[in-house]
Amino acid sequence: MTVRANAADRLGTEPVGRLLLQFSIPAITGMIANALYNVVDRIWVGRGVNETALGGLSLVLPLMTITMAFSMLFGVGSANLISMRLGQGRKNDAENALNHCLFLLVISALIIMSVEMIFLDQILERMGAEEGSGTLDYARSYYRIILYGQVFFMTGFGLSHCTRAQGFPKITMLAMIIGAGMNIILDPVFIIVLGWGVEGAAWATIISQFLSAIWILSFNFRKKAVIHLTRQSFRPSARIVLDIMSFGSSQFFLQFAMSTVQLLFNMSLGWYGAATLGLGGGDTALSGLNIIMSITMLFFMPVFGINQGAQPILGYNYGAKKYDRVLKTFLLAISGATAICLLGFILGQLFPRFLIQIFAPKGSPSLLQFTPLALRIIIISMPLNGFTIIATNFFVVTGRPGISIFLSMLRQVIFLIPLLLIFGKIWGLWGVAATPPVADSFAFVCTGIMILAELRKLKRDHVYAAFGGEHKTGLNQK
Repeated sequence: MTVRANAADRLGTEPVGRLLLQFSIPAITGMIANALYNVVDRIWVGRGVNETALGGLSLVLPLMTITMAFSMLFGVGSANLISMRLGQGRKNDAENALNHCLFLLVISALIIMSVEMIFLDQILERMGAEEGSGTLDYARSYYRIILYGQVFFMTGFGLSHCTRAQGFPKITMLAMIIGAGMNIILDPVFIIVLGWGVEGAAWATIISQFLSAIWILSFNFRKKAVIHLTRQSFRPSARIVLDIMSFGSSQFFLQFAMSTVQLLFNMSLGWYGAATLGLGGGDTALSGLNIIMSITMLFFMPVFGINQGAQPILGYNYGAKKYDRVLKTFLLAISGATAICLLGFILGQLFPRFLIQIFAPKGSPSLLQFTPLALRIIIISMPLNGFTIIATNFFVVTGRPGISIFLSMLRQVIFLIPLLLIFGKIWGLWGVAATPPVADSFAFVCTGIMILAELRKLKRDHVYAAFGGEHKTGLNQK
């Protein structure tokens, strides 16, 4: 057996705990590195420009989330399909899925960039800033440059999932580290030394994303890869596109719904911020939310890393009908994700002001009045989030992405949006801050009920397969 074959086959043979560590640690490192693109931008913008500029970065966050949604639709979808096909021994189909992934990422990036370039001013005017707000100018200056690097971000981020699915999590980790490391170096140079402000942050980001994309692309042309990007392997198929979109739809709708929620939050903060915090309160609330999201992102990225690290193990073993290994991987992933969320909750409750002043050391009195308490309120439910994130994605692995989509929508749409509108109307700015933990709690209960039923089914499948039964389910048998 070749080394390249072993890279994938070991997913079904090595101890689950060791595999999860081997895949999750690089994924966590990569996700944190990816988060640092935005977090480091915000730290240096807050220190080198002003807190109003932080509000400008908040305005464009829904647009950046939409871009990530399409990256995950094709990247995560292809990775899930690749893992399952490799587990079934269908290497040619897995390679064709990889080539489809690159094509879909590049085309969607060019379309998104073109549309947003043409209508940028009209889009930004509807993103929630107060009339006459200075955040709008900062948002326009920053995002116009970010659009130039859209294809680099989507290609690098999307293909990184496929590389991990082949059994090479460290390659993905290095791609993220290369990008984040360069961003950390360039941000202070462009923002502080050269005095480019928010435009410097944007240039630092797209240069870093370009280097990360080059690294991940080059690996998929090398002999070391299990499957390769080659023109000969690309056989256009509507069936494969639909399978990819089906497997990635849960993450896509989750990210897309997140973008909608971010937009509603921006609008609500603009409406209620002035009433609660006085003149310019909308900008202050936007800046505070930006800081809070940066802090929580640093804790959620490791959870997403565990989720991504578990995905190829779950997908391969489910495709190979090794259901006992699927269950062990799932339970270990839940435990690790919950531990990280609990740590984030403790630190946020004990040291909110310290965390906030990393981004705004000279924050205005209104910012330092609003943000620490808002952080404490928003993270009340954080210990529950690790379970919900891992459990929601589990249904994708078992070939039923529709259930995963429904669970994703529970928190982001069915619960959060109505609660945001109701709580904001009743309690104003503090009602907006109270919405996420309440929605998270409802989603946790519903997800828990559905995952218990799924785990019982998985145990039955394990017994059935042990006695030679032929298990059939959805996409994994196509």
